[in-house]
Amino acid sequence: MTPKILVFPGSNRAGAYSGKVADAAARELARLECIVTRISLIDYPLPLMDEDLQRLEGIPENAMKLGRLIAAHDGLLIASPEYNGSIPPLLKNAIDWVSRISRDGDKALKPYAGKIVGLCSSSPGSFAGILALSHLRPVLIRLGMQVVSEQCSVGNAETAFNADGSLKDERAVANLSKVCKALADQASLVADGRR
Repeated sequence: MTPKILVFPGSNRAGAYSGKVADAAARELARLECIVTRISLIDYPLPLMDEDLQRLEGIPENAMKLGRLIAAHDGLLIASPEYNGSIPPLLKNAIDWVSRISRDGDKALKPYAGKIVGLCSSSPGSFAGILALSHLRPVLIRLGMQVVSEQCSVGNAETAFNADGSLKDERAVANLSKVCKALADQASLVADGRR
């Protein structure tokens, strides 16, 4: 069965490098014959995660929408920027809210359970956002996701892309291809299990 992959960047900034990486990954996954859904977290605005707010008002509807969308896909590809050597707050907040979901009406819903995830990062610096991924990976594993070992980190991101949005550096192209292939292969097994 063809795997369904949800792709999104961890930044809402106009012209964000993580958005460009997410676009490149979406094209590569489509080339690998995955069914790709590319979203932006700006379309799912959320308040700051707060257990008191959850107790008073429940889980925000945008977190539920995002959780349902994640649950409907076999895998995720997250393209994260790096903020102060770690996960950007927008991305962490979305992850945390969705992690609070256990039910959708009268049905159990665990959006992250067994989800296959591929990770990419980007940064204007030469370290390419790898510190963000070193923090993001254990968070996702803790939530029950299976993160593929391959990853792609794009450094010097302000000059890393061609006019058509493709990556210039051959090593970055190869790494993006590897993470997308690993994600597609493992998500295909999940998709086959749904038959």
